[in-house]
This record gives sequence, C-alpha cells and structure tokens, in this order.
Amino acid sequence: MKLTYKKSGVDINKGNRLVDIIKPMARSTFKPHVINDIGSFGAFCKLDISKHKNPVLVSSTDGVGTKLKIAFMLNKHDTVGIDLVGMCVNDILTSGAQPLFFLDYFASGKLSTIKAASVIKGIARGCKMADCSLIGGETAEMPGFYAKGEYDLSGFAVGVVDGKAIINGSEIKNRDVLIGLASNGLHSNGYSLVRKLFFDIKKYGPKKHIKELGCSIGEELLRPTKIYVKSILKIIRSFRIKGIAHITGGGLTENLPRILPQKAGLKFVIEKGSWPVHSIFNLVQTMGAVPEKEMFKTFNMGIGMVLVVNQADSKKTIKRLEQLGEKAFIIGQVEKGNRVVEYKSKCLL
Repeated sequence: MKLTYKKSGVDINKGNRLVDIIKPMARSTFKPHVINDIGSFGAFCKLDISKHKNPVLVSSTDGVGTKLKIAFMLNKHDTVGIDLVGMCVNDILTSGAQPLFFLDYFASGKLSTIKAASVIKGIARGCKMADCSLIGGETAEMPGFYAKGEYDLSGFAVGVVDGKAIINGSEIKNRDVLIGLASNGLHSNGYSLVRKLFFDIKKYGPKKHIKELGCSIGEELLRPTKIYVKSILKIIRSFRIKGIAHITGGGLTENLPRILPQKAGLKFVIEKGSWPVHSIFNLVQTMGAVPEKEMFKTFNMGIGMVLVVNQADSKKTIKRLEQLGEKAFIIGQVEKGNRVVEYKSKCLL
C-alpha cells in the first residue's frame, strides 16, 4: 500500500474547501485597514496614525475552555466563536484600546467542514459585534490528538490606543465609584464546576428544561459571552474612565485588584445585592452547596465588566450606558486598603 497524507488522516483538499467556505465570512468583517485577502502567509493591517499621535498596540489571546464540551453535547457550534472573540476583545478593551483585527486557531482530530464552518461563522459574528476584522487563522487537522468529534479553539486580538489615553488604573483614588455592567450569564468561565454539577452529579442531559432558567440547561450554558466594545468605546469618549476590569476566571475577587497600582494603598468594596444576580448563579450555588466565597472567586456573578469613575460622574455614566443598551449598576466603591476586594451586604434604608 502506498502511504499518503490522506490515508494518514489528514485531508488537505477538505481544508482547502473550508477556506473557500469561510472566505466570504471573513471578508464581511473587513475594515479599510485590511489590505490583503484571506489565504496569504501573513495578514496585513495598515495602521491609521492620523487618529493616534502616539499609537500603542494592545494584544490578547484566549480560548473558550470546557464550554466547548456543551457545544459537543448539543452539536451546536455557531455561538462558541462569539465567546472566543469576546474573551479576547473584552480583555484589550480594559486599556481603552479599539480592536483592529482577530485571528483564530481551530484544531481537530478529523476535520468536519460543516462543523468548522459553523464555528467560523460565529467568530465572524463576534468580530462584527466588536467592530474588528477577521483577517486570518489556522485550521489544524491532527489525527489521534483529539477525541472523535471534538476540537479546540483559541483566538488572538490586536487593538490600538493612543499612548496618552491608556487606561491603566493609575488615576484611581479613594471614594471613586465602581459601575458594573451586566453579563449574559456564565460567559466562558467556571464550566468545569457547572459541568460536574449538572452532568456528573445531577445526571442531567443538556436538553433538560430547568424551570428557574426558563430554558434547557444546555441553552443556558451555551449563551454567548457579551461583547462590550461598542458601548465602552463610546463611554470613554464622553467620560473620564479611570479603570476597567473584565470579569473572567477568578471573578470579581481576583480580577478587580489587577487594575489597582501595586502601592496605591487602595481596595475595592463591593455591595452585595446592588445588582440582580442571574438565576444560573443562584441555581449553581444552591444545588451544588457552593460557598459564597467560592462563587465570587469562580464566576462573574452577573457582572461582566467594571468601570471605575469619579463619584460625581457615576449617575451620568450609568444613564449614558443605559442609552447605549447596557444594564449598569453602582456596585461599590474604592476605599483605603491593601489591594484586595471586600464584600459587604447592601444597607436597606
């Protein structure tokens, strides 16, 4: 028998067909700064320096994690691409950067053109939500490396911000206010815990309807990560935003201190009960007997992004965010302390 690459498990022709399918999806996201087509060895992006006197590039890379397992269970693959883009662009957004372009990495044991195209479709949708261009990526077929029918995803986002406009938390001061922007639910964090709870311990199937959620558990767990780019970039132009935190793995507890200077002598105090917590978090905590401390350290608890603003600007900022379609709440304040997050119950007057 003559051995070929195809007989070894890699079908190059199938990969080429996938490229033909996804080219129109990628082109639909192109902005004027993209100056070559999909398929080159490298992607070209022309930086418009007229908009930035001192342009600084900001980059981030991330994945979707074990949320992909839910997509495999339901054989639904058109939303995890939104998660992938959201995890990356929301990260670079914390510095005030506008996303410019995005690249993806899709790897599977045996390439399914239909499945991969569905994933890329979601990535293109996410890029449109983030107002950035999908300019390239890599599709890897790796026989024997992944379980049958499974794949992995990672993404890479690059944005730009003017050097003098970088938001890095250095201006945060005592008595500043924390504004929380509502999440869509779990986003893409804590899935190892929720999968163990619902599928291993409770033995639920992904299509089981949960009354408290108003949908099946699979639908809730596949709800895509919210992308905040367009609203926050508009807010930055109108108000002085001193710090922005993307609430991902580690929750409010671990992500908020990342935006405080090391020796600022400040801490964040969060008022529990100052925003509505999604049913999924209450369900996980109750059904899994998960300690509250663990919940706040694992999940976003209904807050996807946090802005730090002057107290005098807080109400106006919230009003503008609501006009932009966001649900926003004053969730706490900055106090003197040692770079930690503390929680207290909301006082009812």
